[in-house]
This record gives sequence, structure tokens and C-alpha cells, in this order.
Amino acid sequence: MNLLAQTEIPQVVEQTAIGLDKSLATIAYVAAAVLFIFSLGGLSHQESARRGNLFGIAGMVLAILATVWGYMQGGYLMAIAAMLPAILLGAIMAARVPMTGMPEMVALLHSFVGIAAVLVGISSYLDDGAHVGVPRGVVHLLEVYIGVFIGAITFTGSIIAFLKLRGTVGGKPLLLPARHALNLIMLMACIVIGAWFVGAESPDGGMVPLLTMLVIASLLGVHLVMAIGGADMPVVVSMLNSYSGWAASAAGFMLKNHLLIVTGALVGSSGAILSYIMCAAMNRSFLSVILGGFGGGSGKSTSEVDGTITECSVDDVVDLLWEANSVVIVPGYGMAVAQAQHSLADVVKILRDLGKQVRFAIHPVAGRLPGHMNVLLAEANVPYDIVLEMDEINDDFPRTDVVLVIGANDIVNPAAEEDPRSPIAGMPVLEVWKARTVVVIKRGMATGYAGVENPLFFKENTRMLFGDAKAMVDSILAKLRLRTGS
Repeated sequence: MNLLAQTEIPQVVEQTAIGLDKSLATIAYVAAAVLFIFSLGGLSHQESARRGNLFGIAGMVLAILATVWGYMQGGYLMAIAAMLPAILLGAIMAARVPMTGMPEMVALLHSFVGIAAVLVGISSYLDDGAHVGVPRGVVHLLEVYIGVFIGAITFTGSIIAFLKLRGTVGGKPLLLPARHALNLIMLMACIVIGAWFVGAESPDGGMVPLLTMLVIASLLGVHLVMAIGGADMPVVVSMLNSYSGWAASAAGFMLKNHLLIVTGALVGSSGAILSYIMCAAMNRSFLSVILGGFGGGSGKSTSEVDGTITECSVDDVVDLLWEANSVVIVPGYGMAVAQAQHSLADVVKILRDLGKQVRFAIHPVAGRLPGHMNVLLAEANVPYDIVLEMDEINDDFPRTDVVLVIGANDIVNPAAEEDPRSPIAGMPVLEVWKARTVVVIKRGMATGYAGVENPLFFKENTRMLFGDAKAMVDSILAKLRLRTGS
């Protein structure tokens, strides 16, 4: 009896220690979830974005530590060896990728979440197969199947979004005949195969339908994003963010990890809400964006654009700014590419020191990523209170002396309101043409990402300043400094 007691006591102590570790890990998970919620709250405002980012980092570090030391029983060195390369790769990507490359990097990171959900689902199902005679619940099988399905769509869709944003794949949508019927057929096929998968008598028999669905879902992800045009890409990035969240949540169900479920749900729901807000700002339905077709203009307007362009020089622009009392600046992707935000911030400071009212007008889908322009301007230390959203400033354009459009095109296109046959008809835009004078800085007369001709360039009150955005802004800054003696 004494020998038996001596054997059982260490086992009880070990089990108690494991239980304590898991309890502490659960508490840490709750704390991490709270930090993630604080992170989302902080990221909703420019002033608190840095703090929100720190909350997110702290929550993720806490979650990783709780998982490794709370649920793992050995194998710590292997876990660290697996994480270190990922940490180094993430740090290098964050340090080297410029702000103009941020949209495609975000899309690429979404693909990592998708492929992770696929691998977790397949490995979870194979692990079930290793335990012969153990009954497999229908609920768990559905968790595996749905997780792999969402993960596959997220992975391939994000890869296509990455290639589109990078320019490797053109922004023009791929509009196959009966594409909606094709999507429906693939979706119904996945549902039918799901019944086959759940009814499989053995794990070996279930792998065939699981892998078949994986292939179909991957093709569905490719086709869905290929059918979406360039002007809708910011919404696509937001939509894929939502998909990645639901994929992570599905992986949490498979792994029975509560934090992964909660975190995935937070990301999925916030991404869906952001996508809805952006679609509302573009006067578009969410389904119409997902099913594609927008932004695929041929590069020519649906109606003839009458008039001639009026070119101007840097001196002309400086004269206009010097005489103006109110100035509105509209930044676009061209400004991001040229990295003109820092010089522009100096121009704004000089104009404000001269007593002029200077504000920025930000369209919800300016750039290629939600909030892209806001981040660039914050990086250049532009005051938050002069950066206004479209709804806040659109009514002020008739009372504005000069509007300076830098590298923007589709978001200031009057065809959205004036041409009902235009591909962007009905999309709310910044009504810059209502100002006294509009100055557009761009390299040439090429169409924007949506491929639609812009009548703004031909209006009588528009002046075109052709050239690289940073070079032109630097020249304007130099001449303003010369005039002010600063």
C-alpha cells in the first residue's frame, strides 16, 4: 500500500501542476482578449492608434506565452525554434516594406492565416484518424470542413489580392461568362461534398472529399477576387481581413482554443463592419463588390469628354496658394508612391503660419488600403484636427479658394455624379470641382486604378501640373520658403 501511495502521489502532484498551469493560462487568455479589445478601440482613432497597437502587441505576447507554458508539456525548444524564424521574418518585413507596399503586405499576411486554418484542419482530421475506435463527432467534422473551406478561400483570394496590389496581375476584373452561376455551382458542390465527408466511414475515406473540397474552394477564392476591379481593392483587403478572422476562429474551434475563437471573431466581425462602412461610402452593396465587375473600365469614359486641359507651372501654383484664404489638399495613391507627405507637411505649416485655412480631405477608399492616407499624414506629423473625412468637408468646397489634388484620380471624378453610364456612377466622390480653382498634380493623363476617364482634368477651373508628386511639392515648398524668407 505504501508503495502504491508513493507511486500515486507524484502523479497527483503532476496532474495538479498541469491543472494549475491550464488555469493560469485561461486567466492569461482572458487578459489577452481584453487587450485585443482595447487594441481595436485604440485603432479606431488616429490619436490613440499607437497605444492601440501596443495593446495588441502585449496581448499577442501574453497569448503566446500562455499557450507555450500553459498547455504544452515539453518540446519548448522546438516551439522556440519554430517561432524565431517567423519573428525575424516579420520584423524584417515590417522594417523594409514602405507604406506604399503596406496594402500588398497586409493581403499576404491574410494568406498566412488562411493556409494556417487549412493545415490545422487537415492535421486535426488526421489526428482523429490516428485514434482508431474513437468516435468522431459530427460537430467536430463540420468544424474541420468549414475551417478548411474558409481557409482555402482566404488563402488563394489573398494571394490574388497581393498580386493585384503589387501590379503583377492587372486591376481589370476577370468577367467570365455566367460567372455568378459558376460561383454558385462551386459553392453547391462544396456543400454536397461536405455531406460525403461527414458520412465517410473511415478517416482514409474522408480525406478524398476533404481534399476535393480544398481544390474547389481554392479555385473559388481565386475567381472571386479576380472578378473584382481595381477601384474596389480597398474593400477587398478589408473583406479578406474578415475572412482571415473567421478562418482563425474556425481553427480555434478545431483546437478547442477559446482565445483563438474570441480573437478570430473580433477580427472577423470588425473586418465585416469596416467592409460594410466602406461599401456604404462608395454607394455600393457588399454583395456587388464581392461578386465583382466594378472598376473594370477600358480607360475611356462612357461619354465623350469635351474641352481642353490647362497646364500650369510651379510658380502659378505658388501664386494661387499665396493669394488663397482657404486651401484643401486631397491626397491619393500617387502621393504615397512619391513619398511626398513630408514635404507636403512643410508646405502646410508655411501656409498655416501665413494665416491661411488649410485642411486635408480624405476619401474612404483613397489609396489601396483603408486608412492609407491617414497613416501617411500621421507619419509626416500632420495635425489630426485638419484631416477631415469626405462627409465632413464635401459641403465646404464651394467656399474653398484652391484645392490641391496630389496623385488622386477616381475619388475626385465628377463622372460619378454627372455620367449615369459611367462604371463609377453613384459612387460618392470629393466634389473638388466646385471650388474656385483646382490644381491637379499627376505624372500624365493616365486613368486611375478604376480605368475610368476623368472629366475634372478638362474643366475650366482646373489647372494641371504634370510631374512627380514629390518633385513638384518640393519645388512649391522651395518657392514658398523663398517668399517667406524661412
